Amino acid sequence: MNLWFRLIWLLATFRMRPRLEMPGGASLLPFRVWFHDLDTSLHMNNGRYWTLMDLGRTDLVLRSGLWRAILRNRWVPVVNAGTIRFRREMRLFRSFNLETRILCWSENWLVMQHRMLMQGRDGGEIVAAVALVRAAIYDRRARAYVPVERLLAEIGITAQSPAPSPEVAAFLASEEVLRGAGASER
Repeated sequence: MNLWFRLIWLLATFRMRPRLEMPGGASLLPFRVWFHDLDTSLHMNNGRYWTLMDLGRTDLVLRSGLWRAILRNRWVPVVNAGTIRFRREMRLFRSFNLETRILCWSENWLVMQHRMLMQGRDGGEIVAAVALVRAAIYDRRARAYVPVERLLAEIGITAQSPAPSPEVAAFLASEEVLRGAGASER
């Protein structure tokens, strides 16, 4: 996490924003593209998208109340896989919103969607980038991922995962293929 000022802002202000209803609630964070976000093409660096998405997941954990269990149990949030599609460039001083939501889950993993949203000249919404991320909470003491059922129970929720959409199913299938390819190269 190399966005310290943005992280401090998030930590200082999360209690002023409404609690997120999980699992369907979406975090929406406003940002602006600054000089330190740019690459040599003078638009937002592709790595910066991923780093800002860390803040979206952090906001989700904070505003859902899950942070209490994470700190109490010394759990660690981890991202195992991700894919992104860049659709529009974001130039200096452009304002945008980062939307983060949980789409579905398995026994130990959550699949989240991040969307970078800008306002078009006509007032309509422009999706600058969309990403899918497979994430989990890891218990170092147990050396295992915390079951999603327990995570949801920590914030007082019992719910079944929605069925994965076709794009989520394709993302998860591609990750299984990559996982197998990585293991066979050893």
